[in-house]
Amino acid sequence: MSTVEARLANLVGVSQKDKGAAYTDLLKQLVAESKPSAEDILKVVNHVVLEDHVGLVVARQVLTELLKALQTDAFKSDLELQKNIIESTLETLQPRVVSYEEVAQALRLQLADLLENEEEWSEAARVLMGLTMDSGRLSNDEEKLRVYVRIVRLLLEDEDSVQAETYQNRAGLLIHSTQDRELQLSYKLCSARISDYHRKFVEAAMRYQELSYAGDLDEQERLHILSASVTCAVLAPAGPNRSRVLASLCRDERTAQLPNYTILSKMFLEHILRPNEVKGFEQTLKPHQLAKIAQSSNDKLASAGGTSMNEDSLEADGESISTRTGPSTVLDRAVMEHNLLSCTKIYNNITFLGLGTLLDLTPAAAETMARKMIEQGRLRASIDQVKRLITFEARDDEEAQGKAGGLGDVDQETEDTGGYFTKKWDHNIRRTAANVETIVQSLHEKGLLSHSTAMTS
Repeated sequence: MSTVEARLANLVGVSQKDKGAAYTDLLKQLVAESKPSAEDILKVVNHVVLEDHVGLVVARQVLTELLKALQTDAFKSDLELQKNIIESTLETLQPRVVSYEEVAQALRLQLADLLENEEEWSEAARVLMGLTMDSGRLSNDEEKLRVYVRIVRLLLEDEDSVQAETYQNRAGLLIHSTQDRELQLSYKLCSARISDYHRKFVEAAMRYQELSYAGDLDEQERLHILSASVTCAVLAPAGPNRSRVLASLCRDERTAQLPNYTILSKMFLEHILRPNEVKGFEQTLKPHQLAKIAQSSNDKLASAGGTSMNEDSLEADGESISTRTGPSTVLDRAVMEHNLLSCTKIYNNITFLGLGTLLDLTPAAAETMARKMIEQGRLRASIDQVKRLITFEARDDEEAQGKAGGLGDVDQETEDTGGYFTKKWDHNIRRTAANVETIVQSLHEKGLLSHSTAMTS
């Protein structure tokens, strides 16, 4: 029998009123050693928790003393020892966690801090997920919100945006409960990052830009967030929403300081982007923004259909034709669609071969991209497959103003902003206001309403 086991055996006969002090003193002695032994400390923990004769009150006293000991320099200097004791203690408490809920909560928060410092993001998030949110120190809505936001932030560090969105939705139900500015900003930043990960780039760009105006943040942090907004705006699908975001960013004087300002201004002005400009921008993207995109089988067949046609080979005048059948990444697609729209400012019409050369696609793939954009209402043009020619429709300057390439309203199924219902709501408000004004005017003319009352109304 080891020394610790013998000392524990001797404490069995101690009276109940003295047991708390006796077990606490034993734990203090073990912790005060020059090299505390995790094995000996855990023997005491297991004994007080699992042995019924010790009692719940005494066990809680010992565990509270353990929490204090874990905050001392002896344990902070040995993180592995600290982590080992916390993990083993939580495992011991798990079958009886209801009785030791507050202690278990405190231990989980300490363990999460340790794992976060070691950059084990997902493990730290998993530990926090085990917290009971409706009791103890987390019964307050603001504390729950703080934990949810922390879980979201940790999950996003490991790019687990799917699970992060689940906890972000929970945080959204509690965000009204806090006036803590730092917590509110953390929540908004997490929302922007989740939109970014889910490729809702227009939404992400607007949220990042809003955060970049927050005076509570350091100037460098605001510029970093503004740069993220520019990146998302460039990656967003062409349309009125992106056009508005690009215009807003170009009006912001701070964007001129950013390294990606050139590509931002060229997109806003509808200039054709060259490969070297795109390559420089690509190096600033994060892994999830460089994810590969898949083509449907129909698009693959359509894009490959014209790669071996004789007339295209003759028109190339001995130059090789691209063998690419479509964009491979989100950036590829954004740049190709942008360059295609930019053609409408330069050319009245263009051959499949010419467009394919411009976009670095096969002629058939260029036709497929143009056809899809026409179908979605994002490009005003007609296709003559006999002449292998795309003819662009003329644009009025007034019509083009405020539009993406003068395209008018764009049907984007991927980003439903509820515009129809918003316009309907605005129309109903205007109609109601007009009716109220008519009634008030009528009453005033009939002398049923004084002039001062009408003005107040």
